[in-house]
Amino acid sequence: MKQSIFKVISNEKIAKSVYKMILSGDTSEITSPGQFVNLLVGTCFLRRPVSVCDVNGDALTLVYKVVGTGTKLMSKAAPGEEFDTLTGLGNGYDLTLSGENPLLLGGGVGVPPLYMLAKKLVSQGKKVSVVLGFNTKEEVFYEDEFKALGADVTVTTADGSYGVKGFVTDALPADYSYFYTCGPEPMLKAVFKKTATSGQFSFEERMGCGFGACMGCSCKTVTGYKRICKEGPVLKKEEIIWED
Repeated sequence: MKQSIFKVISNEKIAKSVYKMILSGDTSEITSPGQFVNLLVGTCFLRRPVSVCDVNGDALTLVYKVVGTGTKLMSKAAPGEEFDTLTGLGNGYDLTLSGENPLLLGGGVGVPPLYMLAKKLVSQGKKVSVVLGFNTKEEVFYEDEFKALGADVTVTTADGSYGVKGFVTDALPADYSYFYTCGPEPMLKAVFKKTATSGQFSFEERMGCGFGACMGCSCKTVTGYKRICKEGPVLKKEEIIWED
């Protein structure tokens, strides 16, 4: 973990309530897709955890949804403004298990961390399939960005206003070697039940400190309790215990 200052380069709305922010700073601690950063926002007491969408040199791309006070303040940040930022948080995805034709399943704001993952897998020569799930057409984002990487992309919407009507589990391809997923818990549960291979799940969880000290985001696994911010947010399918 490293604490440093990141400067806003750009901050724009790309879909309903969804913004893309590009910042400049020391990205050396961000080593795996699926990691997150923790931003100190305004006078908010707790930092805001945001998944890393992409890293290119000293440029850090974050895609986030406005859901409360902190993210609303973020959406108003102008170029030149600065954020005190903790980087290198979380374990990230393990690419060594992907096989030759991995499948990436993202729902809503669970889509951004899959972009950096897809970019790395494509660079390794893997045949990547991506299924992106949203509620409605106006919420769709990053379809073209995934296609530009060379991935095979399918978009689903719950109301059928764009792409395949239904959820990501309604558009699973017939064949894939392994899967990676990120999204809301109901989606993750459905993916757990309907996928045919092993895979990795990135969990969205409310956090206090973001680096394992407060234990506020602990969850039970088959090997004991794990902190989503520290031993997660990525867990393997075989270690997950779903609690009602």
